[in-house]
Formats: sequence, C-alpha cells, structure tokens
Amino acid sequence: MPNAARLVAALCVGGLALIVSVQVMGLMPDSADFGYFTYVNGLIGLCVGWIVVGKRAGRGLAAAINNGLSGVLMLLLWALFVHACVEMVDRALANRYGDVFQAIVAVLKLMAEYGLVLLDTLAIATLIAGGLVSGLLTEYAWRSGR
Repeated sequence: MPNAARLVAALCVGGLALIVSVQVMGLMPDSADFGYFTYVNGLIGLCVGWIVVGKRAGRGLAAAINNGLSGVLMLLLWALFVHACVEMVDRALANRYGDVFQAIVAVLKLMAEYGLVLLDTLAIATLIAGGLVSGLLTEYAWRSGR
C-alpha cells in the first residue's frame, strides 16, 4: 500500500545508495569500468527503502533508528549480491568455472571482496548517518502522513 513513509524511505535509501556509490567509485582504480553501477545501486536503494524501511514505519523512535540501520544493511547485502552475480555471470560466460557449485562459491567470494572495499571510514560513516536519517525521516513521514 503506497503511503508517504514508503516514498520518503525509498527516496532516502536510494539517495544514500547513490552517494555511497560515488564514494566507492573514488576508492577504486581509475581504470575500473563502472557502467551502470550507480544506477543499479540507486534502484536497489529505492526498492529496499520502499519494501523494507517504509513497511516498518510507525513503531516509535528506537524502532525507527533500528529500521534505518537494518535498511542500510539490506542495501549493502543486496548490492553486494547483485554485483557479485553480474561478475560471476561474466566470468561464467568466459568459461572460468567447471560446474555450478564453483560459480555459487564465486558469488560468495566476490561479495566478500567487494565488501572489503566498503571498509573505508568515510563510507561506513556515511552509511551509518544515512541509515539514521533515513529511519528518522521515514518515521516522521509516517506520523505526518496518517
């Protein structure tokens, strides 16, 4: 059911995904080709905000903070999973895996490798602050939009 809280959550988490994507692009070598990296992350952020964060609005201030932080965690997990799957498919098309199990293990390894890039102080601080703000703004929108 569409409401103001879901819209605000989608915009906040989607915007946060775009901001962190630009920060991550600065951490990578100049020769890296990002393609649709920021757009994919923005779309994932919109979906996570709408489905996860916006759905759980209206449970109080402490729950709003937890909601925002768990939304950021879901954003990270889905973004890492999607980008690892894309890389695995590219490698699979180049015949780098002998069987399906190797490809599945490669997704987990790639998620871990990509996650290590996010161990930057600025990226972590941005994610935490963005999660707090997203949760609080979503809660405010839920209270105002009733």
